[in-house]
Amino acid sequence: MNKITKLIALLCFTISFASCSKDDDPIVEVPVSEGTTLTLNGIAGAEAGSSAANSVYVDLSGAQQVAVLRNSWTLGFYSGNDFKVILNGTSGASAKKINKTDLNAVTEADFNLSDLTIALGETGAKGEMEFKKFDDPREVSILNKTAIETISATDSENKVYLVSPVGGSHTAVISAETVYKVRVLRKANGYTLQYAKLKETTFKSVDIVKDANSNYSFFSLSDGKTVNVEPVKTNWDLVWTWTMYYGTNEDGIFPYGFSDIVFTNSLNGVQVAQIKTSVVSYANFSESNLSASTFSSNRDVIGDKWRNTTGTAIGVKTDSFYLIKDGAGNIYKLKFNSFHASDGGVRGKPVVEYKLVKKG
Repeated sequence: MNKITKLIALLCFTISFASCSKDDDPIVEVPVSEGTTLTLNGIAGAEAGSSAANSVYVDLSGAQQVAVLRNSWTLGFYSGNDFKVILNGTSGASAKKINKTDLNAVTEADFNLSDLTIALGETGAKGEMEFKKFDDPREVSILNKTAIETISATDSENKVYLVSPVGGSHTAVISAETVYKVRVLRKANGYTLQYAKLKETTFKSVDIVKDANSNYSFFSLSDGKTVNVEPVKTNWDLVWTWTMYYGTNEDGIFPYGFSDIVFTNSLNGVQVAQIKTSVVSYANFSESNLSASTFSSNRDVIGDKWRNTTGTAIGVKTDSFYLIKDGAGNIYKLKFNSFHASDGGVRGKPVVEYKLVKKG
């Protein structure tokens, strides 16, 4: 066999081997869930269901849930193009800007209890001032109006903030011993966090790099470390939790801590449409009904609208269900079956049922 013949034979063998290897190791496409019923695990221990300690993240296409202690973090560092830092609304965290850039220059003299706590029921101009202590839950995106201002590329513009990890709850106990002083700077594609207890005279510093697979990187001030909270952004659609939200009375709107709130993963493109059962029932809704449905990107499209907690009709509202379009374009119909003893459920462990309407 001459050299040319040997070379041709070797090439044929190589191509044949590569083809066999490719066939033996095909790319596996994970099928999306056709739907199921989930009991969300909001209870972490012996706490009352109305103050369930877990936030529960739900991935519809994966038919799974992830329960995370909602007080396990304090700050979330946004991984997108903007340089934003969010407070943990699910623990009632609050913040107040101090007109100083040196953490060591911030002392107990800068602390005023009313700057970090809510005056329950304040409305009108006072109520609007109260919302400035939190990431405003009335916004389409929690990033739109954060208590901590957008982190500037100019270091001298980034002020110190007093942060209370539990400031929003009207039952929280806050003092100079529980408050932190925090300053955040930009660093390349990420952040530098400076922090200390209010009375401390030195501070710690930690760098946080943006993670393209996640909406945020989370940090616990009390533990002094980054922590896992949300699943990666493609692996959740809804989160059920206790959180700072808002209440209303005859005089206006005011910040208030709510149980059983549902937010969407709007940062990953999740959209929701509310469907009235007077138009079409959950059982009868099909792909042919989609053209008449209007989707919204608001993170609180579902919010607290799915249940009643007062009056004579406590329980899941049965006049509506929801369509959830996930980030991959899959559309599910979803309804809440129970969440309270009055509707046959358990507070802190709501039951949701959903079914695939259209695959993305």
